[in-house]
Amino acid sequence: MLTDPAVTLGTSAFTARLSPAHGGIITALDWTAPSGRRQALLFSPDGAQAGTAAPNRFGLWPMVPFANRAFGGLVDDGEQALHLPINDPAMNATIHGFGWQSAWVVQRLEADRITLEHQRATGDDPYRYRAELTLTLANDHVRLALSLANLGDRVLPFGAGFHPWFPCADDTELAMSSRRELVLGPGYRATGARSLPDGGPFAAGRPIRQVGELAVSYVDWVGEAVFSTPSTGLAIIVDASDNFRHPVLWTPPGSGFVCLEPQSHGIGAPSDAAARAVTPLRALKPGECLEGWMTITPREV
Repeated sequence: MLTDPAVTLGTSAFTARLSPAHGGIITALDWTAPSGRRQALLFSPDGAQAGTAAPNRFGLWPMVPFANRAFGGLVDDGEQALHLPINDPAMNATIHGFGWQSAWVVQRLEADRITLEHQRATGDDPYRYRAELTLTLANDHVRLALSLANLGDRVLPFGAGFHPWFPCADDTELAMSSRRELVLGPGYRATGARSLPDGGPFAAGRPIRQVGELAVSYVDWVGEAVFSTPSTGLAIIVDASDNFRHPVLWTPPGSGFVCLEPQSHGIGAPSDAAARAVTPLRALKPGECLEGWMTITPREV
């Protein structure tokens, strides 16, 4: 097992840089297009340093043992209530689980593939688990696979996902369709869900930039989201496994990034009954696993 603070993988097409000690983050992912042009596939500003005090606002990192927020530090699956340490005091929440604040260990390393592991064996709450993240640089795409095993002695509710930060310019457009979305009130609290009979506002493709914050918790995303930026000549195609198709789409005004987070449940599902009714966490028996994947495929435009 390796504990290097930084790791670099590379092929003729892709270069990935990781900082396993800081939540297993992929700090940068670059692509050499057939034209020879070098493109950044993840938002990774110069000088950005990975840390664990607050969620890193760049790169890509896994979310375990649940994604997004457990409001009030509460995970409530309707059968049991688990009280977790607050790591987002501003929102009085536990955000994105524990993986992003933990050191991940390199289990396997090849020129085009790496597997990281994070285990949680202590804590005042009952969550005990093992998470594995495998990054593979294929010929024309990048694949990330995540597995999460319950190492506890009882059935527990689990969720997982990926938190990528993609570059976003003034002319970046998004094309994606979803069957439903959560209805969000103040503080991203869900009050229910509504159907999107036409696939939602981005079904036919439209610019991402708008006056205010864009924050959507999609339900039953149909798969494949395409970010196209004519000014840089880059399109980024995102897909995910069927059980990671409740993504959050988020970008604040004036930022250079947009997040599309493939995950197993919607915003607030760990704690809010309205979200749990639509996208519940997965009840894992001791030894059971939750697995999912996402791909990033670049194209020139």
